Amino acid sequence: MSNQEIKAVLFDLGETLLSFGKFRVTRLFRQGARLSYDYLKSQSQPAGRFASYFWRNLIHLQIKRWLSAVTHKDFDALALVKSVGARKGVRLTEQQWEHLVWLWYEPLCKIAKVEPNICETLSRLKQAGLELGIVSNTFVNRCCLDRHLEQEGILDFFPVRIYSYEHKFRKPDVRMFKIAADKIGKALENILFVGDQIAKDIEPASRIGMQTVLKVNSTNLGKTIPAGTRTINHIAELPSLIEEINARTV
Repeated sequence: MSNQEIKAVLFDLGETLLSFGKFRVTRLFRQGARLSYDYLKSQSQPAGRFASYFWRNLIHLQIKRWLSAVTHKDFDALALVKSVGARKGVRLTEQQWEHLVWLWYEPLCKIAKVEPNICETLSRLKQAGLELGIVSNTFVNRCCLDRHLEQEGILDFFPVRIYSYEHKFRKPDVRMFKIAADKIGKALENILFVGDQIAKDIEPASRIGMQTVLKVNSTNLGKTIPAGTRTINHIAELPSLIEEINARTV
C-alpha cells in the first residue's frame, strides 16, 4: 500500500462537528449572565446587583479577547470566571466553579446543532479502524466542551481532544496539528484533517503534510480552495470519501 492511506481523522469543532450558525452574542451573554448570577445567589455568594455583575464580566471578557487577538493565544474561561468571582469574595468548590462556567456556556450549547446521523457516521469511521480526534481554537474550558460533546453522544469517539487555551499557541500554528498527530499516533501523511476555515484549518494542515477536507459552509463561501483539498457538505460524506481515497492507495 501507498503511505497515503488514511488511518486517522482530526476534526475542527465549531462549524465542523458543532454548528452554531449566526447568533446575537450579547443576547447569549446576557442569558449566561442571568443563569450564572442566579446560581451564585442560590449558593449565598456575593453576586451584587445583576447589572454590575453583567458589565463586570463582560468588560473582563472583552479585555481577555483583545489580549488574545494581540498575542495569538487563547485564555481559559474557567480561570477568568474564577478570577472575577474571587475578587468579589466568591468561594466555591472546584465542581461548583465548573458548574458556574457551564452556566455561562449553556445558552450557546442550546443553539448548537450536530448532523442527525452523526453517531452513525462516527461509528462507521471507528469500525473502519480509524482513530479520531479534535483540534479546536477555543477559550471555552474542556469541562464545558467535553460535557457538550457528551450530551450530543459523541464524546467517546474522540479520545484525543486538543484545545488551544491549554497551549501557548493556536491554529494556524502548525504545532497544534503536530501535537494532535503525536497523541493520535499516526504519521502526518496518514491523517485527514476536516475543517471549515481555509486559513486556520486547511492551509496549515496541508503545509505539514496532512490530507485535508473542507466542510463547505458560510465561513468559506466564495474563497479559493487550496489544490488537493477535497470538499464535503456533510460529515456523513466522510466514510465513503475515505473508502475511495484508501482504495486508490492499494
